[in-house]
Amino acid sequence: PAKSKNIVEILTKKEENVGIILDGVAGMFQHHDEIAYLKKRKGIVKIALRAGVPLVPVYGFGHTQLWNVVVDPFGILEKLSVKLDTSLCPFFGRFGWFLGPPHRVPVTICVGEPVNCPKISDPTKEDIEIYHSMLLKKYANLFEQHKEAYGWGDKELKFV
Repeated sequence: PAKSKNIVEILTKKEENVGIILDGVAGMFQHHDEIAYLKKRKGIVKIALRAGVPLVPVYGFGHTQLWNVVVDPFGILEKLSVKLDTSLCPFFGRFGWFLGPPHRVPVTICVGEPVNCPKISDPTKEDIEIYHSMLLKKYANLFEQHKEAYGWGDKELKFV
């Protein structure tokens, strides 16, 4: 899991980039829809504002099609996985093998326009909200711009 202390240290002291996966464990259970768990996740925006670094939206088209995930109808595995911060998600890959290799589907990674964050040592909730909404718009624009080329003209990116 991404810990803010480690991220801040890397961004400020080591002057390196940090990549954060959109969905985390919760996203593994949403393999039919394109869902981004970002509405309530504002910590990365706060970190970016404190460090004065840009947030660059990156989206992977096709990653939700790599495995067939078994989802229990009651959501018990999902709740346990989120609580334990680890995947308790049975899946099948190529050839129908349990825990098998991924299906052969193209995965396209698209990089969007950055959200340039000013350096604010103690950002307010209002500051965080402004840049968070900018980030969501950039993700939506990125998805809309490239979905047709991937063959997903009918899909929508939903923010949860």
